Amino acid sequence: MIKETAMDPSELRYLEDDDSPTMKTVKGATMGLAAGTIWGTVVATWYDVPRVEKHVALPGLIRTLKMMGNYGLTFAAIGGIYIGIEQLVQHQRMKRDFINGAVGGFVAGASVLGFKGRSMSTAISAGTALAITSAVIDGGGQTMRVDTGKEYYPYTTKKRSSFEG
Repeated sequence: MIKETAMDPSELRYLEDDDSPTMKTVKGATMGLAAGTIWGTVVATWYDVPRVEKHVALPGLIRTLKMMGNYGLTFAAIGGIYIGIEQLVQHQRMKRDFINGAVGGFVAGASVLGFKGRSMSTAISAGTALAITSAVIDGGGQTMRVDTGKEYYPYTTKKRSSFEG
């Protein structure tokens, strides 16, 4: 027998977003790709890139582009898996709290960084680090606010006509 969970109607609006879980996952992967590519550019400037000579600029450029692509794809995979798993867990639990992000962080860290490190201890360490980071960020009040039921509407900047007495 399946047990149905009753939710507070005020909590349901947090689960009803304009973006679908698939769109959120794509956005997470895209942002990860952009951030990773930028970070790859920064890291490439720190490494000893082959010296650019007058007519031989290609080795340095190729190495920089490879580094940018490597970091970009890694960050995209982490971002996409993190958001995808977070949305899946949120949908299954019907709750929006720090646990969803922690599970997403663990799976993303363990799968992507564990695969790159090629060891189980690296996978567990990376997954735990991302899970703790996500839980601390989400637990800082971002998603754990208590709903008081008040609705706040944007104020208008239109000037009122002056009262003539």
